[in-house]
Amino acid sequence: MNRFFYSVLLSLILPLVPLKLLWRGIKQPAYLKHWGERLGFYKLKISKPIIWLHCVSVGETRAAEPLIKALQLQYPLHQILLTHGTPTGREASEALFGDTDSNHTVERVYLPYDLPFAVNNFLAHFKPAIGLIMETELWFNLVAACKQRDIALLLLNARLSEKSANGYAKLGKLAQQGLQSLSAVAAQTADDAARLQKLGANNISVAGNLKFDVKPPADAIDKGLQLKKQLGTRPIFLAASTRDGEEALILDALAKANIPNLLTIIVPRHPQRFDAVAALLAQRGIDFKRKTLLNNDALQPSIHAGSGLVVLGDSMGEMPMYYAACDIAFIGGSLLKYGGQNLIEAAHMGKPILIGEHTFNFADASNDAISAGAAIRVKNADDLMQQVNMLLKNKTAQANMQQAALKFSASYAGATARLMAIIKPHIK
Repeated sequence: MNRFFYSVLLSLILPLVPLKLLWRGIKQPAYLKHWGERLGFYKLKISKPIIWLHCVSVGETRAAEPLIKALQLQYPLHQILLTHGTPTGREASEALFGDTDSNHTVERVYLPYDLPFAVNNFLAHFKPAIGLIMETELWFNLVAACKQRDIALLLLNARLSEKSANGYAKLGKLAQQGLQSLSAVAAQTADDAARLQKLGANNISVAGNLKFDVKPPADAIDKGLQLKKQLGTRPIFLAASTRDGEEALILDALAKANIPNLLTIIVPRHPQRFDAVAALLAQRGIDFKRKTLLNNDALQPSIHAGSGLVVLGDSMGEMPMYYAACDIAFIGGSLLKYGGQNLIEAAHMGKPILIGEHTFNFADASNDAISAGAAIRVKNADDLMQQVNMLLKNKTAQANMQQAALKFSASYAGATARLMAIIKPHIK
């Protein structure tokens, strides 16, 4: 495929975009806002030179936090502009920088769809001094337009699974030319770098994973301890960032395991699934409470033997609190073939980590955590609950994993400084 046919294909899809936004807006009303930005029309005016970072959604936005703070400190005369692809990403940046940033040194808009007129409108309106794309968001018209305008565009904190690499390889010269047009690529791991280089990336280096530099919010531990106290004196198992189909498997295994006094917190990966998981719990007749509806003593009368009590984590931006509250954490997206989710937050909090077999999106971090003694890989949901039971009974093993998680987390820090060194030559 070449870029002309790529653009034609996107143009043919464009009439369907409003229907998609309306459909998604049924569950997430925020999708109904700022439509003009998605086509390259902006009301926001900025007079300072702009450092532009693209963080498509929540994970990329939170990972970029230490880099953004370093950029603010190093380049105080520049304006930070964050672009997002999802409302949850935009909301995450507002939570991180909106209320506390009285000088508006961080602003946010949607990145337009990758149509030539839209990306040209975006670049003409904001005239960024540099563009920084987080992880692996390759939009080929955007890359070409930046090159044409002599705007340095860097791919940072880049990760590329074998599956994604095979997908990009099918695009042939389109992917190759896009990667070769980047000013620099900073990969998370040597394996990521090798896959990107094979596809055509130049000027590539390994800088580590920014997520190891993200510090939990200052109040996360206090909030976690308050939640733990509220939930009563019982062991807490956290199923974090679960994906569709995994909750049912976990609930089946939980019922069979019957671990005395166990309380399970389930936090779905996507907020639009909160109601679906609540319906699943209600359908099964499980005694559960929604986190957003808890009051100070809501669970105290419910303390009883057995492992039937579940809390549905239906709040946004509170994952560090859930990790702080739990005794053992399972990282979702790994029981089924979703590729896993980030385990670094759990390691930061010093929690024993359990993961399934499907972690290809975070292969190196997962394997390294296992090698460090911070994580255990389970075969299925029944094995997951057996490991939970084992750790709850073996306090020494639990404590060893806690210490290993903290040591593992600390040993991988430093990506921010390495990325700042890569960025510096390209800042105008």
